[in-house]
Amino acid sequence: MTEQRTWTGHVFIATSVDGYIARPNGALDWLIDRPGPTGDGGYSEFAATIDHMLMGRGTYEAVAAFDPWPYTRMKVIVLSSTLTAVDDRVTVVRSLPEAIAALTAAGAERVYIDGGRVIQSCLAVGLIDDLVISRVPVLLGEGISLFGALPADVQLESLGVAPIGGGMVQERYAVVR
Repeated sequence: MTEQRTWTGHVFIATSVDGYIARPNGALDWLIDRPGPTGDGGYSEFAATIDHMLMGRGTYEAVAAFDPWPYTRMKVIVLSSTLTAVDDRVTVVRSLPEAIAALTAAGAERVYIDGGRVIQSCLAVGLIDDLVISRVPVLLGEGISLFGALPADVQLESLGVAPIGGGMVQERYAVVR
């Protein structure tokens, strides 16, 4: 699925120490209601390099009400087989092959991939080139996992680990092809 890809895929996400990106109901209170990193943990620098974003329905529903809308610099594609009511800030596609085609047709260069299931699906077919994972010092015990079953191991090369404030540690990885 990656042979004709003309863009690179990038993950920038926060997880609990036990690997969850949200509570079972999708809540992010554990992330929002705490001291944060010094600055924005490198997000602004990362986002400045991104021209497109691919997110899942759950992520879209979590950020849709943000005011202001945080993704004004990038075109946003939402991958969902069920989402019907959206606004003009996003394009909805129904499948990963449709998302890949839309990104390629739009001339995407650097794609921010967000949302647990979307990240898992993209990892499974080789669409992610690197990951930045900020670990928040909390154990949730259950929730929506960043990673799930994969058809094969995904080898990673560590690009570094650093404290970023607020008790958080940021890990950077390249996907080894």
